[in-house]
Amino acid sequence: MKSLRTRAMVYGLIILLGLLSALPNLLPATIADRLPPWYMDTTLSLGLDLQGGSHILLEADTRELIRNEHKAMAETLTRSLRDAGIHYSRPLLTEEEVQVPVRKPAELVEAAEIARELARETPDGVPHFEVSKVGGELVLTLTDTRRDALISDAVERSLEVVRRRLDETGLVDPGITRQGRDGILVQMPGVADPREIRELLGTTAKMTFHWAARSSADAMEATIFLPDAHSGEEFRLERRVAMEGKHIRDARMGFNPDSGEPVVNFKLDKDGAALFGAMTRENIGRPLAVVLDDRVITAPVIRSVIAGGNGEISGSFTTTEAGNLALLLRAGALPAPLHVMEERTVGPDLGSDAIAMGLTTGLVGAVMVIAFMLAIYGRWGLIACLGLGVNVGLLFGILSILGATLTLPGIAGIILTIGMAVDANILINERIREECRRGKPAWMALREGFGKAYTTILDSNVTTLIAVSLLFLFGSGPVRGFAVTIGVGLITSMFTAIAVTRLIMEWQIRGREREPLVIGGLAFLDRIGGGRLDFLRGRFVGLAASAILSLAAILLFIQPGLKYGVDFTGGTLVEVQADKLTVEALRATLHEHDMGDASIQESGDTGRFLVRLPAEAGEPGATAAQVDALKSAVNSAQADARFPQVDMVGPKVSGGFADATILAILLAGLGMLAYLWLRFESHFALAATLTIALDLTKTIGFFALTGVEFNLTAVAALLALIGYSMNDKVVVFDRIRENLRLTPDKPILQVMNESISSTLTRTVFTSVTTFLALLPMGIAGGAAVASFALPMLFGIVVGTSSSVFIAAPILHWLGHRRTQKGLPQLRPTAEEMRKELEMMP
Repeated sequence: MKSLRTRAMVYGLIILLGLLSALPNLLPATIADRLPPWYMDTTLSLGLDLQGGSHILLEADTRELIRNEHKAMAETLTRSLRDAGIHYSRPLLTEEEVQVPVRKPAELVEAAEIARELARETPDGVPHFEVSKVGGELVLTLTDTRRDALISDAVERSLEVVRRRLDETGLVDPGITRQGRDGILVQMPGVADPREIRELLGTTAKMTFHWAARSSADAMEATIFLPDAHSGEEFRLERRVAMEGKHIRDARMGFNPDSGEPVVNFKLDKDGAALFGAMTRENIGRPLAVVLDDRVITAPVIRSVIAGGNGEISGSFTTTEAGNLALLLRAGALPAPLHVMEERTVGPDLGSDAIAMGLTTGLVGAVMVIAFMLAIYGRWGLIACLGLGVNVGLLFGILSILGATLTLPGIAGIILTIGMAVDANILINERIREECRRGKPAWMALREGFGKAYTTILDSNVTTLIAVSLLFLFGSGPVRGFAVTIGVGLITSMFTAIAVTRLIMEWQIRGREREPLVIGGLAFLDRIGGGRLDFLRGRFVGLAASAILSLAAILLFIQPGLKYGVDFTGGTLVEVQADKLTVEALRATLHEHDMGDASIQESGDTGRFLVRLPAEAGEPGATAAQVDALKSAVNSAQADARFPQVDMVGPKVSGGFADATILAILLAGLGMLAYLWLRFESHFALAATLTIALDLTKTIGFFALTGVEFNLTAVAALLALIGYSMNDKVVVFDRIRENLRLTPDKPILQVMNESISSTLTRTVFTSVTTFLALLPMGIAGGAAVASFALPMLFGIVVGTSSSVFIAAPILHWLGHRRTQKGLPQLRPTAEEMRKELEMMP
């Protein structure tokens, strides 16, 4: 028993550390304030869907950067060609390349060499442009390396500018992270209306100073026409920048002492002060235009030298406008415009309701699972429940150490984990019961049961982890949180089932190791399993029925199709709370504001509506304006109307979600196929994959038939179902493989029937526990989790039945084909290969 005590100490230490890591989430503020900060930092943070707030996905518009790079290269090249005496025509600049026509064909080769030398004149010696000759033109194209470097640098600099701007606003704990190649995700807890923040972040704030053009005699190419920011009047200015806004060191809102109007007082750095003094000294009596994002804010006439490095910008500002302009100048200009591609807002009331719903449904589901385990296995079920409690504690502890964010899908993941974590315990208990029925003493039954269950548990969890990892790679935001929760939960459940539960069981039989062990169960299932029912007798009927249902699901997918959420269609979905409006009044109001294409749906209580607008085509970020326009329209009809939830997804983002979803599902199938091919034989892997495809089509048909919204949460459900259903198939196939090795001379049909019978109890019990864990969420979870809970409940039933009636018939058919080809059903083990080698002469 020394080994038992040693393991108890090691496992106890691991569990203690995990529970201590989870403890800060439960401590009241009075106690938390007395503990060291490094300990209290290991806590879960609530996602915006639970605490309320907004998140905005910004995309850097790098087209201007590329154009500037092309322009600079064109100017440098034409200057070099002119110095070399090579005749050329005016360059043509596009978003993809620079085209420079060379007038004399004989000079084209020399011109190309000059262009290549300029392209190589970089700090790192790596060419920035590829040079080619097309007809009589030089064509210069940015290299992929240079293009990626420009975009990456612009996004990194934009991150810093966005961070400074949000810090200036005093926003509490904003989350600012880079997402993808050119995206910036901004999360703002507690911000229910992000309109001002959105405008602040979307303003480039590129400030420049330009002198007014002296006369019409100036060369037209040296001048530009820019509109006044207020009146729209056009100013004719020198194209050359007299001074850039980067020299502004500080800017504050103030008031003009004479007029009392709000102004912006700025201070220049040392170089800027010297430059500003010199340029004003030489241009007294000349208008100097202050230009912000290609709009003239003001154009005062310089009356005297401004040599102190201080200046004032006036322009008929309001107090808010002057304050925002000062903030933008302090934070600096963005290197590229940022467009809002996705916006989601959850009101604080909706967040608190989500927490209450998640806790209630989770607790009810856990109680139902515990009650079921106690009713089936008695004290051995109590051991499984203790392991389940430890598993949940470790799950929260690891998530806290990782600094994870708990979201509503994350809560759903924890509830699903509770159901799936019992799977390993049921598998172990059933294996031990089998050994006990063979008359083995307690210690041997435990050893054999855990040993035989280990491989199955490993295979089934790895297949689920494949689906979850793809969900993490291709998901975003809360969906990733769901994937992390499931992944960590699978790892902790393996530890508690294989290590902790075994330790407690060995402690229970201490002193009675050679006595028989009795673990309860359901008598009628035992009789079915012992009776060796012929499950494959109706295999042809089962396969035909499954194929017909899948075909019907495909037809439903085509017509009427799925009810896609804005995640996939793009557009704006706003929950409106206006108790003084009817559907007709709201529709009329939106029609008056040119929103006649809006669809309106009453939601729950009187005065609650879901308003959906299609995505706006055109410039990037065009859909973002829909949110403000919709709110303004509703407020014009009822000033105190509220908007508890806003989802806005641009067409580019929604298209990316669709592509990522298809790719994730395909890769999940291929990944599982490859793993099972490696662990089993090819026909086992192919049978499991084909069965999963049939399960998946039926679940898609469920979405189409019931009208449950298909969104990113639904994708999480599909991938979770793929993993869960594959888990079931692996258990059955593992038993078939085991029995084929034990009795290779038996007909394969008989082996399959016996294998299905012996695993039937585990299959039913696991499905029941997972179903019970999710049932409260499916019933009372509401629309927020309907796209996850309802298809999961449906998928559990479909996946369980297909494990018994579909997967094995497909495997039998594929196995029969292998037999006809003279191939064995299983590859030889290392022990069998060794024996064959020993028997060879």
